[in-house]
Amino acid sequence: MNPLGRDQRNQNITRMNREIFDLLVIGGGITGAGVARDASSRNMKVALVEASDFASGTSSRSSKLIHGGIRYLENMEFKLVFEALSERKTLFEIAPHLVHPMRFMIPMFKDSRVSFFKMGLGMWLYDVLSLFQAPEIHKKLEAKETIATQSELKAANLVGSYIYYDAYMDDDRLTIETIRSASSYGAVIGNYLKVQNISKSRDVYVVDLIDMLDQTQIQIKTKQIASCTGPWTDIFGSQIEKGWKKRLRPTKGIHLIFPRKKLPLHQAVVMGAEKSNRIIFGIPRGDYVIVGTTDTDFSTDPSGVHSERADVDYLLQVLKSYFPNSNVTVNDILSSYSGVRPLVKDDSDNPNATSREHLIFKDPMGITHVTGGKYTTYRKMAEDAVHAMLKDLPYEKRVEFKTSRTLEPINDLVTEAGYREFISQDRTGEEKKLAERYGPEALSILRPQGNYTLLQREVAFHIDNTLCLSIPDFYIRRSNLFLYHRDHGLSKFDEISKVFRAKLAYTDKEIGADLETLHTTIKKEMGWKTQN
Repeated sequence: MNPLGRDQRNQNITRMNREIFDLLVIGGGITGAGVARDASSRNMKVALVEASDFASGTSSRSSKLIHGGIRYLENMEFKLVFEALSERKTLFEIAPHLVHPMRFMIPMFKDSRVSFFKMGLGMWLYDVLSLFQAPEIHKKLEAKETIATQSELKAANLVGSYIYYDAYMDDDRLTIETIRSASSYGAVIGNYLKVQNISKSRDVYVVDLIDMLDQTQIQIKTKQIASCTGPWTDIFGSQIEKGWKKRLRPTKGIHLIFPRKKLPLHQAVVMGAEKSNRIIFGIPRGDYVIVGTTDTDFSTDPSGVHSERADVDYLLQVLKSYFPNSNVTVNDILSSYSGVRPLVKDDSDNPNATSREHLIFKDPMGITHVTGGKYTTYRKMAEDAVHAMLKDLPYEKRVEFKTSRTLEPINDLVTEAGYREFISQDRTGEEKKLAERYGPEALSILRPQGNYTLLQREVAFHIDNTLCLSIPDFYIRRSNLFLYHRDHGLSKFDEISKVFRAKLAYTDKEIGADLETLHTTIKKEMGWKTQN
């Protein structure tokens, strides 16, 4: 892949000011990344801008799963599940270093809301809708087999379980890799570029932006605009259109991180919160377990979302009901994270019943808005959005931009076969983790670089290749330091800041500001610890 560092960002801003684009994508989450990759792969001239860092909203705060959504079968959303399972297969092929198979268990009890028999029918339907292309088809376990497989599980009233396969991923990294892929196709990319105003002169939009890093003004001219602003869709829409009609029902979801030794799951476990009909996942990730999520209405600015004690207690209660002997307490929680889902408003009384279908529409200015949907189906959602915009073009342009290349590997260095061969090589410890995380690109990190430690080499890689422009960018969206350490990785701050000094000429003032930002972020998200 091409480098994507600060020098490239500066060059891109120069181009943004001078050129006229076929399409400007506003929003650097997974939806905007997908639209930019699809459009640029068709040889459209594309620019993408993000007001903060890439994946800084919902796209780094999901359950980190690529899945069909077995619970959507109960809502009769067969098309959505079929589409998601099809996209799961595609992502296995085009992003093997980012999307990995995972085994799931659904324990069934005498008092479960759904009967053992009915769940079995659902499992067969899930396999059918995947065209039997999961890593393995489902299987049924009796109660004794279930306890033998997951001994910590509650035995009382257990009648058995079902085992099936879906996938896990790193949501922030998949977003950033998709943006890098769009850049390789020719898209002109910039983060920390905030839209201030949009006007239209004949057939060209004029978009005024501000560079949030140095407060300079930028102006982009483009023939079409795709707004991919996620949970900010209504906020952004109301800024550019008087009388904006709200399209979203935003809901908040939180997750908790536990040490795996405290919650030793041997596969992901699907838990039912019976009172709310909500599914809670326990997802093992290396030495840790992610537990989530909640689903409650959220009506304020998504920038202010954070976990609250009631959310934490709710998840702990469900966890204890399934694993009563684990003795898990609030003190075992390493960290939490929270995000806002951009669900499309419908007539559902319960947020859990609100559809995960996506919505593509044009406003009176002709701007295309893309919102809703599931992370798993982002590639298909992007394809649908680009097709919708192509309809407005002359016939010869529709022919020119007809062929998309989004079924090619996201990273041209990582094919499915090449990745399997690369990770099979003999490595141990951190080197093995890096190989699995980055595929062949890990070689540039594993290669010695002066006196840099392995962590510092990883930091340098992201500064040079993923537009990582601040220390919090690395902590929160380029690594797991924030989530998987009780101190949220602060003990590594000096080690990391040395790389920013060397590569980005960071000053003491900038380092101090970034440290303060990290402390503020931790205090905001982990503030529930001081709530009663």
